[in-house]
Order: sequence, then structure tokens, then C-alpha cells
Amino acid sequence: MITWWVVVGIAVDLAIRIAAIIIVPRNRRPTSATAWLLAIYFIPYFGVLLFLLIGNPRLPRARRRKQSLVNDYIREASANLDARSSEDGQPAWFTSLVRMNRRLGAMPMLDHNDAHLEPDYEASINRMADEIRRAEKYVYIEFYIFQADATTETLFQAMEDATARGVTVRVLLDHWANRWKPYYRTTIRRLDAMGAKWHLMLPVQPLRGKTQRPDLRNHRKLLVVDGIVAWMGSQNITDSSYNLKKNIKRGLHWVDLMVRLEGPVVSSVAAVFLTDWFTETDELISDGDVAIAPPSSDGNLQCQIVPSGPGFEAENNLRMFVALLYAAQERINIISPYFVPDEALLLAITSAVQRGVKVELFVSEIGDQAIVWHAQRSYYEALLRAGIRIWMYRQPYILHTKGLTIDDDIAVVGSSNMDMRSFGLNLEVSLLVRDAGFVQEMRAVEDQYRELSRELTGEEWSKQPLRSTVLDNLARLTSALQ
Repeated sequence: MITWWVVVGIAVDLAIRIAAIIIVPRNRRPTSATAWLLAIYFIPYFGVLLFLLIGNPRLPRARRRKQSLVNDYIREASANLDARSSEDGQPAWFTSLVRMNRRLGAMPMLDHNDAHLEPDYEASINRMADEIRRAEKYVYIEFYIFQADATTETLFQAMEDATARGVTVRVLLDHWANRWKPYYRTTIRRLDAMGAKWHLMLPVQPLRGKTQRPDLRNHRKLLVVDGIVAWMGSQNITDSSYNLKKNIKRGLHWVDLMVRLEGPVVSSVAAVFLTDWFTETDELISDGDVAIAPPSSDGNLQCQIVPSGPGFEAENNLRMFVALLYAAQERINIISPYFVPDEALLLAITSAVQRGVKVELFVSEIGDQAIVWHAQRSYYEALLRAGIRIWMYRQPYILHTKGLTIDDDIAVVGSSNMDMRSFGLNLEVSLLVRDAGFVQEMRAVEDQYRELSRELTGEEWSKQPLRSTVLDNLARLTSALQ
């Protein structure tokens, strides 16, 4: 005999499934909606709980409103710069790409900049420390992971010296990325002791009234000194092992790439920091502003900063990447530690090969995040069949650089991976550069990576065991849960 609680259970289960069909697909990618519906249908109660916890990929409305206000201000303050940015010699597609980036991310394309790469991990930390030692007014520091350890001692000492001579040092670090890492409390105590002004980014502190989707991250990495020089890229401020026991046991070390900037584009990098500071603190700081930095005397690069993340209505970085891939005529080189493309990006990269474009992808031979690594592997067969060459940076190193070069004069470098997390859940910042000399620097880095990698062949991939294929496909499904 059917009892009343069985009837209630069936009714609730049916109601959940009907509601899911109505609610889940709204304003969501078909792949993401399908993944969520599968989760809810196969594990209804847990699936619903998970959806309520991380089903909303946007920041709280108040934070998005702040981002919109700042974007409007940046557009007004820099309205005269579009006319000053030279379009001479630009292909029409590039001019329209710049216009799209401007509309989505508010930042203009700027001339008369200088940019140089630093591929050495510890050298970049030491060089950033040198910049801080020369600071006279203020230092802005914003990093996803920020730790005081033996490797970063030189940078923290430079910060302490700067505050001692009256320089204002402001620091932003992601809450969740640092909270469970070694040296977190040591780092906070040291920031307090030196007198730095610091705040956590995207804090998940419900007892303090600070909540949002807990897996949203501010993944940006940048440094600004006196509005004259800036650094940005893929590297965190920590030892190359991230000080994690599991990494040390495996002998893992991260390989990264930073870029040093001078010229008006420094003001755009500063604007990203000012925006994030205002979003976290409601404070409009006065020690720096978005006034345009002086032109560089050493370079004439065209540069545009492209911020992206859940604070924006569109996926700014994904749109830029797709547009660049379709514009390429001869060569595409992609460096991404986590390459998990959506349909649009996968179609763009495979279509490029069909047009005769040579495409190379640089990834790591091993992974540090099992789910993402397996999700990435699930695309290798399609990429290899399309004719894309895949270079796997040899272990025990994790290739963490994020870069893209198109033909001979377009490059992108920054914090953004080419995966669904970076497109929809992380706050990222990318640098778009149009300059043949800068692309040559990127090519030199790519050549170095190629020498330290081995090529994955279709024959090798065809020998993958069934269990690996199953894990790869399951991870691919979970990557769509956004």
C-alpha cells in the first residue's frame, strides 16, 4: 500500500524536475543548462542544493551596479582618447575588435606604450620589488594568491621600506584562494605590521554579511607604481611550488609570464585596481586616479586593457578570443594551462585550421587540478583530428602562462585561461597588443616552451585506456556547471 509520504516524495520530485526545466535554461548556455538538468534529474535533492549554492554565475546586484558606474565614469573620463588613438594601418577587423572591447570593458586603445616580457619566475618578483623600491607616491598590488614566504621576501621587504618612507601601499588579495593556503596568517600580520592598506577580494564571510557564489574568484595579477609603471600577467606572488605539501612532494613548479608596461596604458591597469578597490570597500581613493600616464619614450605600442568577469554583462575575454581566432590568416599560438573551450571557441579554432591557418596549443604534460585536467584532455582528440599541434610542457613543471599570438603583430597576455571558469566565473584582466616587436618577444617565449615540451600525436592519444576516456568525459560534463 502506498503511504502518504511516498506520494509527497513523488510530488516533490516531479515538482523539482518541472521547475528545473523552467528555471535552469533561462539565459544560460545550452551545454551548461544540460549539465545542470542532468545533475538535478539524476541526483535531484543534492543537485538542487548545488544549484542554489553555485547556480548563479553573477556577482551580487550591488557589486554589478558598482562595476557599471565605474565603467560609465571611465568612458566619460577617457572619451577624447578614442580620437587620439591612431588607426593608421589598422585592418578594419582590428578596429572593430578594439571598438567591441571598448564597449564591453570601457578601456580605450592607447598609443605610445612600451611593453616587455619577463619569463623568469623569481626574476619577475625581484624586478617588481625594484619598482616598489623606487616608488614615491603609491603602490597598488592586486594578486590572486599573495604570500609572504622565502621567495617573495624581497618584495615584502620593498613594501615595508616603501611604507616606512611614507609611500601608500594598497593590497588586494582573493579571499578564498589565500584563506586555506600556507602563510595566510603570516601574510596578513605582516601587512598589518608594515602599515599597508589591504582588503580581501570576493570575501565569503556570511557572519559579516559578505556573501556571493563561493566559487567566484578575482584571478587578476597586477602591480602599479606611481601611475608610471605597471606589471601584469599570469604569475602569483608566492613560491613557484605554491608552498603546498602535495606540490613539494611531487616536485611541481609553476612556469609563468609577466609583462612590464610603461605609457598611457598604465592608467588603464590602475583603473582596474581602483575599480576593484571601490567594489570591495566603497572607497574612492585619492592617491591615484585614471588620469592618463605620460607617453613612453622607448616604445610606440598600441595597447588595450580588457577586464572581464561576472561583474560584466558579457564574457569580454571569450568574445575577444573568438574574434581574434576568426581574424587570423597565417598562424595562431595558444598558451593555456587550462584549455576547456566552449562551443564558439572550439568552432573558431578548428575552423582556423580549415582555412589554412597553422595552430599550435601549449599545455602542461601533467595537471595540478584533476577535474580541469581531465576536462581539458577530453578535447585533445577533436583538436588533433582537426590538425592542431599540441605541445605538452614536460613535468614536473606546470605551464601556467596565458598567452595568444595571431599572425605577426597581435598578442594577448594576462591572467585569463581559455576555459569556462575564466570566461564566466573569474575576474580576469588581459592585455591586447598590436606590435610586431612585441609578438617577436612572445615568439621567443613560445620557442623556449616548445623546446621544453613534447608533441602529443594522434597515435599516442589513440592508445589512451578506457578508464581515462571515461574520466575525461565525466570531467567535461562537470566543467559546464556554470
